[in-house]
Amino acid sequence: VKDLDFAYQRIHVHQAKGKKDRYVPLPDTLAKSLRAQIETVKQLHDEDLAAGFGEVVLPGALHRKFPGAGREFKWQFLFPSGRLSADPYGGRIRRHHLHESTLQKSVKKAARGCGINKRVGCHTLRHCFATHLLEANHDIRTVQELLGHAHVSTTMIYTHVL
Repeated sequence: VKDLDFAYQRIHVHQAKGKKDRYVPLPDTLAKSLRAQIETVKQLHDEDLAAGFGEVVLPGALHRKFPGAGREFKWQFLFPSGRLSADPYGGRIRRHHLHESTLQKSVKKAARGCGINKRVGCHTLRHCFATHLLEANHDIRTVQELLGHAHVSTTMIYTHVL
């Protein structure tokens, strides 16, 4: 939840492709839906806390540096699993995030619903994002930064469709 920055209209993505952290734009069109999702997650988190759960696994050694922080709302997943499960590292009952395959299936279902009969997945959205930015005459270096490419030559691949 803490990685959404509505004031600066960006999302902080941790350990993305290439194990890099980056910021990506947060479109105005998603703000209302994301705020509603945050409220849903807040209610679920409150219920989990009341039931004696509500703690997430923190990245790295943060659980040692900030004991109890895993129970704070800001660390909760924006898209949590619908059920609690045992943590494989210690057996604590926790609510993890949705599995990535759930998102992939949703994207494919949405594509079919729109009448798109090509193979579509989450990575397709990344490619479309880059292509649309370049079509709108955004600077190649800006696109490179948003995609997290170390070399502009990797980003140049997207220019072949223009």
